[in-house]
Amino acid sequence: MGTRTSITLKALAAELGLNASTVSRVLNDPEGLNSKWASEETKERIFELAKERGYRRNPYAASLRTAKSHLIGVIVPRLQDYVLATMYEGADEAATEHGYFTVVSNSLDRADAHRAKAEKLLDRRADGLIFGDALFDDPYLAELAERGVPFALMNRRSPPHRSVTCDDYAGGRMVAEHLVASGRRTFGLIAGNPRASTSKDRSAGFLDALAEHGITLDEARILTGGFDAPAGTLAAEKLLAQGPLPDAVFAVNDFAAIGALGVFTRRGVRTPDDTALVGFNDTPLAESIGLTTVRSPVHRIGRQALELMLDILAGKDVESRQLPPELVVRTSS
Repeated sequence: MGTRTSITLKALAAELGLNASTVSRVLNDPEGLNSKWASEETKERIFELAKERGYRRNPYAASLRTAKSHLIGVIVPRLQDYVLATMYEGADEAATEHGYFTVVSNSLDRADAHRAKAEKLLDRRADGLIFGDALFDDPYLAELAERGVPFALMNRRSPPHRSVTCDDYAGGRMVAEHLVASGRRTFGLIAGNPRASTSKDRSAGFLDALAEHGITLDEARILTGGFDAPAGTLAAEKLLAQGPLPDAVFAVNDFAAIGALGVFTRRGVRTPDDTALVGFNDTPLAESIGLTTVRSPVHRIGRQALELMLDILAGKDVESRQLPPELVVRTSS
């Protein structure tokens, strides 16, 4: 008679149609003393099938899983984006100083990739996660919090989860005050992705400050889309199609502003004579083309996000942080 081969955790998870990390956490916490990794019904299914298939926990592997890996996973929308790349550099630099190692992955701002990349990092024993791609209303983050997974956010907020960001609202207000002080009275807004806090907060600060000066924007002149040059190109073309350009255009991201500037240049629109143009973040390219912008402390945001993550791992009671922006006035306004 042959000996029976024990089922592996991976095979057990596949048969249940569940993530291996979920099955592992439930089986390693039979009393449910830690966090709620799964519903009671799912837990029951896991334990029943494990018993039926003769699953035996590997104590050596379990000890590896419970030990700290000193690995932090970082997920960003696009690493080719200068802002996110610089934030990641700050996080990685701080991680090295504290004896940690980081792994970065791109989600391309897609919800399915946002989730899949995070789960793969957790499967590889990441101690915690830093998200640079969170949406303002992000159900996956609530799920992670419910499961007890340690994570922090950088670049974008998603209350009540802990984050390190620029004070984007204050930055938007700075732009409006500068443009009004320079005599501008009509405006266009290239607002980015309205589901991201960077778009919501920068736009809200800009519009609120204008309202305090008695200025409101026509809805047609508030253009949403993305944060890259193609999004800025499309928005600028729409503004031109509406008729005479407004006195000034605020793009909530430098790359979108650069896309808009390309359209204006091709159409013979002069900045700042025909219209002023302002961006946000102060990327190196902004300085080379004379773009007025708001400087966001991107490297420091990354460093502080990693430090916040370590505080969370240490069980400290920490709060979100917002770092101050700075208006950099150049020839475009």
